[in-house]
Amino acid sequence: MKQYLEKEKKIFYFDSKERKAPYEFSSVLTNLLEDNLYGNKSLVFLCIGSDRATGDCLGPIVGYKLTGLQMSNLFVYGTLEHPVHAKNLKETVNKIYKEHANPFIVAIDASLGKSSHVGYFTLGEGPLKPGAGVDKDLPYVGDLFITGIVNLSGMFDQMLLQTTRLGIVMTLADHIYHGISLCLYQLRR
Repeated sequence: MKQYLEKEKKIFYFDSKERKAPYEFSSVLTNLLEDNLYGNKSLVFLCIGSDRATGDCLGPIVGYKLTGLQMSNLFVYGTLEHPVHAKNLKETVNKIYKEHANPFIVAIDASLGKSSHVGYFTLGEGPLKPGAGVDKDLPYVGDLFITGIVNLSGMFDQMLLQTTRLGIVMTLADHIYHGISLCLYQLRR
């Protein structure tokens, strides 16, 4: 695990090739949620992406996996069957704030990065800017964010998302899901 400060926000990097990565991720996520989940806040996972591009399906895959967790006051938006993407993101965020009093939103999305970071996943404080890697102008969302770096950033970013290896996406989705489920188990105690 590596930790960076970016404009006074903590960002933690986890290498999906390391066996202990989901456990370290879970520990940091548990600490961040314990610091921020107080009162009667609803915990909302907003899993952003499309099921139509391999590199962009990380969010919907994690959302699909999270729907199997049965926990009161836990809500998941964005699955393979009902993805949250550029065309319905604003509408979905409005729906979350309308249906949940005082939600605490964890935004999950795929991202592009340096070639040395492909296969890493991140956890950070503050909102996520979805679509930034492919020049989409979407609103910032979330109180915490989780990203999976699925491919390198550069020219033809949209094409890179189309040709991303599914194995990388699935490994990241598995690690993120396992880390979240371990965290939620800890929080239930």
